[in-house]
Amino acid sequence: MIAKPHRPQAVIFDWAGTMVDFGSLAPVIAMQQGFAAAGVEVSEAEVRRPMGQAKRDHVAALLAQPEVAQRWRDKTGHAPAEHDIERIYASLDNLMRAAGTARAKLIPGARATFDRLRTAGIRVGSSTGYTRAMMAPILTAAAAQGYEPELVVCAGETAQGRPAPLMIWKNFVELGVWPAAEVVVVDDAPVGITAGKAAGAFTVGVAGSGNEMGLTEEAFAALTDDERGLGLERARAALYAAGADVVIDTVADLPRLLSL
Repeated sequence: MIAKPHRPQAVIFDWAGTMVDFGSLAPVIAMQQGFAAAGVEVSEAEVRRPMGQAKRDHVAALLAQPEVAQRWRDKTGHAPAEHDIERIYASLDNLMRAAGTARAKLIPGARATFDRLRTAGIRVGSSTGYTRAMMAPILTAAAAQGYEPELVVCAGETAQGRPAPLMIWKNFVELGVWPAAEVVVVDDAPVGITAGKAAGAFTVGVAGSGNEMGLTEEAFAALTDDERGLGLERARAALYAAGADVVIDTVADLPRLLSL
């Protein structure tokens, strides 16, 4: 476990489920639509298991799940192959742009957290499993709401995506920040936490607004106290198991965690 930095040099945020798209629903919607167009249904739970990976890797991981692979064989008569991965991945560009744009609302507290970091002189970077094309309308929508990180590193812009730490290291290089232990990585999915740990950063999991809860803001608010408590306990456990140094409910809690 890495000690919490007294004053971080930078914070590197994930996007869906962390700063925008409460519940990280856009990737679920797009993946389900892409697979359905190919004639195979995938469940939300199946889509969420590899969440946070680059989208081509996400498709490959879905097709590698035994139940999904069997449904694919039943539908097509052959096991999933590289050309199947490429076909579904190619269909995701427009689907992700549409779903991402529809779900680009900032998570409550995200703008205030960003403003606090900037006021404190802390650099703000970001990384995502979305490609640059998928991110384009989301970046425009986020900027209109007042969130513009200094750097956005997208899937395909490093040799490997998550769980490799390369997108985070690219943030280090481009922002000029080091050592790694003085940088905070914030992510809602276990694969992003794994990447943060591999990068050597202090890594903060987001339980309430992210992939592990998987609920819209309205659905999350409608839970009973017991339901919310049990859901958060499961989400925290998954993020700690991935190596998170600390887990918070949403990014609204980050300034207090960092004593800003």
